[in-house]
Amino acid sequence: MGSIELMLRIHFTEADLRQVTVASVPNALLEAALSVRYLRTGATGTARPRPGLAQWRKTIVRSVAPRAGVLLDLDPRQGGLLDFFIHPSAPELRAGVELAATTPVQELAAEIAFLDNRVRDRAPLQELSQGTDHGRRILAHDTLRYFDSTLAPLWPQMQSTAIADRSLRAEALLRGGVDALLATLVPGWHWKSPTWHVPSSCALTDVRLGGHGLTLVPSYFALDPMYLRRPGQPWTLTYPLHTEEHPTHPADTLGPLLGRTRAAVLSSLRHPATTTETADRIGISLPSASQHTTVLRNAGLITTTRTGTAVLHTLTPLGTALLQSDTTK
Repeated sequence: MGSIELMLRIHFTEADLRQVTVASVPNALLEAALSVRYLRTGATGTARPRPGLAQWRKTIVRSVAPRAGVLLDLDPRQGGLLDFFIHPSAPELRAGVELAATTPVQELAAEIAFLDNRVRDRAPLQELSQGTDHGRRILAHDTLRYFDSTLAPLWPQMQSTAIADRSLRAEALLRGGVDALLATLVPGWHWKSPTWHVPSSCALTDVRLGGHGLTLVPSYFALDPMYLRRPGQPWTLTYPLHTEEHPTHPADTLGPLLGRTRAAVLSSLRHPATTTETADRIGISLPSASQHTTVLRNAGLITTTRTGTAVLHTLTPLGTALLQSDTTK
């Protein structure tokens, strides 16, 4: 017998469809928790991990325990995340950490009771479950230390990827409305109004939004969807950021980056654009624009994100830095 695909079914009302929003950046506290999960378990979930993360994990995994501290114990072995790591209204790290560290003691105790016995009986988690000042300080200290030592080097790339993803979602929304946004958000997620069918390795669940709306939160490390609703706020659904294309050959790097037209193409992408829009901006043919964006992507100066037939080009931090240095000469 074949395996049964688990599915998260999200049911929308008309009011929900009018209240779909996309968060502008990944949530730093959530990404910290998810990255610890990835370091601990590797690639498990319905989505593919981002290119390059396997090598990142290989260089860090042996030191994950001293880096992550109590965060490693707070990662449930049976899946899911503890709710105090999910604060969509506080995307900045310190704001999120402050909210997590001030979680009411009853909630802390209930969340930590969800963990494995061998983990929750350890002294730091006992302190945290009792809501002591010392336990809360451990949570805040270990989270900030882990982010600074482990995630901070990746953070600019994570933000750049999120900016490109958001531009792509805006393009889908402008061209086809909310239906197009939901239909193209993640490969394999199927939109058949009024229900969104989302593959999940954790649950066969029906979620009814009930007119509260939905905020979509992009994630660099999420390999499965995660949903949550806090009182007085819309539902949130975490989704994996789109995967960028990478150079096809290592030799296709900075050498070809000469000539006025290619420089003009790079400069035009200070604002993300499709290939057609790029061609229109520069006044060149579509095949020429495609050729130039390929060279720029292979040189690591832009990223190209695809969903269905839509294509969006966005500057990388290197491309941005190159343009900034050019303007200061």
